[in-house]
Amino acid sequence: MQSLCVKSFVGVGNDWVNCMRRKSSNVIVACGSSKGDPMSVSTSSFVSRTQTYALLKHQMEVAAKSEDYKEAARIRDSLKLFEDEEPVLRLTRLLNEAVADQRFQDAARYRDELNKIAPHSLLKCSSEATTLGIKVQVRSVYIESRSQPSKGLYFFAYRIRITNNSDQPVQLLKRHWIITDANGKTENVRGIGVVGEQPTILPGTSFEYSSACPLSTPSGKMEGDFEMIHVDRVNSRSFNVAIAPFSLAMLGDDGSTV
Repeated sequence: MQSLCVKSFVGVGNDWVNCMRRKSSNVIVACGSSKGDPMSVSTSSFVSRTQTYALLKHQMEVAAKSEDYKEAARIRDSLKLFEDEEPVLRLTRLLNEAVADQRFQDAARYRDELNKIAPHSLLKCSSEATTLGIKVQVRSVYIESRSQPSKGLYFFAYRIRITNNSDQPVQLLKRHWIITDANGKTENVRGIGVVGEQPTILPGTSFEYSSACPLSTPSGKMEGDFEMIHVDRVNSRSFNVAIAPFSLAMLGDDGSTV
């Protein structure tokens, strides 16, 4: 049985702090604000519509908590209409339903349509990659209760499990993240270790930690790598372990929020 080293992390990590400092001055690009680039207009339009959807979801939650059920019901009905009229939301729902019903020809058609109008929507909220026997698994989730769509803040948490399937102990030295928002703006975040540690991971064991990152858009993606070293070798050279791309998505893989 594998031993599991778990790092429980309450609150947010250094990546969230660094990301937040830079994101605070970002401005959301509205529909039609990009000129001369049809793809930019399309992406910006999707961001604007998804932002509206997130705002409606937030308003419905506020109305329900304040026991204004009439208003909550009105917003709920508006959300249903919005979902039916928004191509990405509609196609995502149809794709998930087709897969669940094993209608794979329909699923392929919906996937191709999605890939044409919103290729970023097909990226999953989880990923897995293995480098030199070191497996990195990631899962992200949208935190609705910590987000403020009306202020352009969308809060995402992610959990990472690093499993050492090699026959040598390794130590995680540094992290490198590439964070891209829905407008295509990319930032590189580098730091020492993760959540204040430089863990040593023995063969057959795992290390887990959680952190978070806000975006100024309702969706985006992250990828990167961990710099590691074999601790049982003298003068060992460090190597990079890949973190495969994963989505930061308000709607999640199943088209729903959390």
